[in-house]
Amino acid sequence: MAAPRAPFASEPDRSRGRLYDEPPSRTRSAFRRDCDRVIHSTAFRRLKHKTQVFVYHEGDHFRTRLTHTLEVAQIARALARQLGLDEDLTEALALAHDLGHPPFGHAGERALDLCLGPYGGFDHNAQTLRIVTLLEHRYPDFDGLNLTWETLEGIVKHNGPLTDAAGNAIGRYQCRGVPLGIVDFNRTCDLELWSFASLEAQVAAIADDIAYNTHDIDDGLRAGLFAVDDLKEMPLTDGIIADITRRHPTLDHGRRGAELVRELISYLIMAVLSEAGTRLAVAQPRLVDDVRRHSAPLLAFPTEVAEAETRIKAFLKQRMYRHLRVVRVMDQAETIVRDLFVRYRDDPAALPAEWLPENGNNREFDAEKARRVGNFIAGMTDRFAINEHRRLFDSTPELR
Repeated sequence: MAAPRAPFASEPDRSRGRLYDEPPSRTRSAFRRDCDRVIHSTAFRRLKHKTQVFVYHEGDHFRTRLTHTLEVAQIARALARQLGLDEDLTEALALAHDLGHPPFGHAGERALDLCLGPYGGFDHNAQTLRIVTLLEHRYPDFDGLNLTWETLEGIVKHNGPLTDAAGNAIGRYQCRGVPLGIVDFNRTCDLELWSFASLEAQVAAIADDIAYNTHDIDDGLRAGLFAVDDLKEMPLTDGIIADITRRHPTLDHGRRGAELVRELISYLIMAVLSEAGTRLAVAQPRLVDDVRRHSAPLLAFPTEVAEAETRIKAFLKQRMYRHLRVVRVMDQAETIVRDLFVRYRDDPAALPAEWLPENGNNREFDAEKARRVGNFIAGMTDRFAINEHRRLFDSTPELR
C-alpha cells in the first residue's frame, strides 16, 4: 500500500521548469514526461548491449547495463511509494543514472578517463548530463531531451553535493575538481551543486547500491565464481542463509541463491525505510527545499547495515571483480577502448562523417576534438566497439 503524498515530495506542478520552454503535456506530468523521454532515447536502448560485469557474449542470463537499470528502477519505485514521494521523478532518475557509461563497464570508464586525462578526464555522471542536454538529437527545437531542472539536478547530485557553499569541490571530486561538463552546464543552468538533491534522487542512488550488490551476488553464483556457502563469512548473509536452510533444508543450489538474493533485497529495503523514518522524524522537512538544505542525506542505511553492506562490497571486489576470469576480460576491454581512442586521435578520418570535428583542417588534437572522440566511444555498445576495433586493426582481443 502506498503512503500518503509526503509534504517534502517533489511536485511536478511546481517544477523549476526546463531550459527550453515547452507547452505542458495534456496527459502526463512534467516528471512522467521526463521518464518517457529517457525510455525513448537512443542512449537508453544502447544499455542493452553494455557490460555490467560480464560482456554480452559470456552468457545470456547475466545482467547488462539495461537490466541493471530496470532493477534499480523497480527498487526505487518501491521505496518512493512507501515514502510518499513522486514515483515518476524517482523512476526517471533511476532509468537515467547510467546513460553515460561507456562500453565494458568500469573497465571502459577507466580506459576512457586515462585517454581523456589531459582534456578534463571522463566521468559517467558528467557524460549522462551531456547526453540528456546535448548529444541526443530527437527534437526539432533543441538538442538533448530538455528535461526538468529536478531531473537534471538528480542526475548530477544523486550521490550528494559536489561542492561546498564556497564552490570548492568536495567528496570524490575534491582531488580532481568537478568535471568540466558539469561546470560548463552549471553556468547556464544553476543546479546548486552545494546542496543535496531531492529525496527522489537519494532514493535512486540507494536503490542502485541495493540492486548491484544483490544482482552481482546472483551473477557471481551463476558464473561459478563462488558458492552460496562462501557468503556465510559475512554475518548478514550468513543469517539469511541459515534461515533459508531452516525453512527449505533440501533446496537446490540455484534456488538457494535466488532465495538469498530476494531476502537480501527485502532486508535492505526495509532497513532503508526504517532509517528514513528515524531521520525524517528528526529533521521534519516541510518542503523539498528543506531536504536539499539539510546538513546530511535523509536516506541511508542504518549504521550496522551500512557496515554489512560494505562487507558485501569487499567480498564482491575480492571474489568477483578481481577474479582472474573477470580481470582478464576487462584488461582486454581496456585495450580495445585505448586502441580506438588513439586511432581516432591520430586518424580523424576513421571517424564517421557526423563525428568529424568542425575544425577538421586544424591538425592540432585539442580539447574539442578529444571530447568528440570521447563522446563517440562512450556511446558505443560492447558489440559495436569490438566490431569497430576489428574494422580498424588486424587483431582484436577475444574477451574470453
